[in-house]
Amino acid sequence: MKIILFSRTNSALRPVLLRQLIDTVEVSGLDWCINEEFARELERMGVCSVETSRKYGESIGNQPDESIMVSIGGDGTLLDGIRRLEGRPIPVLGINLGHLGFLTGAGRDGIAHIFDDIREGRLRIEERSMVRVESDSQTPIQWPYAVNEFAIQRHGANMISVETYVDGQMVATYHGDGVLLSTPTGSTAYSLSVGGPVVAPTCACFVISPLAPHNLTMRPIVIPDGCEVTFRIRARQPYAFVTLDNTAYRVREGTTFKVKKSENNFFLALPQNISFYDTLREKMMWGMDNRDNRYEQ
Repeated sequence: MKIILFSRTNSALRPVLLRQLIDTVEVSGLDWCINEEFARELERMGVCSVETSRKYGESIGNQPDESIMVSIGGDGTLLDGIRRLEGRPIPVLGINLGHLGFLTGAGRDGIAHIFDDIREGRLRIEERSMVRVESDSQTPIQWPYAVNEFAIQRHGANMISVETYVDGQMVATYHGDGVLLSTPTGSTAYSLSVGGPVVAPTCACFVISPLAPHNLTMRPIVIPDGCEVTFRIRARQPYAFVTLDNTAYRVREGTTFKVKKSENNFFLALPQNISFYDTLREKMMWGMDNRDNRYEQ
């Protein structure tokens, strides 16, 4: 088993914590490598000097499939780490230094325990779906996959209209700030903030949600993930924005996008004792009784 460490330059990174991380990895006896950006940050902070042979760049290169990526940061960092894997079936484990952290399975206090779990094979691996995006846009999309969501949004102050079809059948033209298609994993991200439902990650579905619709009867709709969804942009401005997770592109009015389930899934590593429902209770405080600060039984 090899550890693939990944992080971005992040104000939440602290030298003491990073020193603990590197010490724990070295004590584990597992081989490890690290992305160049993170290695430079460690060296800049005076945490340690990293051998050149341990560094990798924009891609993880020829690391063995019997590896696990450990992402240090928040959910956004973990999403970037998944992109570095380029579809390879290597699990990703997140250590949360960010905010809510629905995808990150461990906190900063659990660093020592999590590497014990890796070495002893005690992690639970969940296979999660992604979406693949195709378009007739002249703007190249570097990595046409999304873990959480694909969104089309207005560019400027004017509203946007987006014609939406499921397997060639017209659903609606969304008038407003835009429209969003979410995976089950993404149902607790952007989709949740626009009124979409919470979806268990093993469900085989997509959620299409309007963004600030001008027609107040518009509501999110859940569809099977075997469908192909087509979006056609009709805007008063010459451009619109599209986002795949946390990566944004500017595209021309009239652009058409086809979104379907990716042929590749990603693999999320989590501690055995943490379930999706545990995460909902902890992160969203479900069942919390504010009168006595206890969970309802």
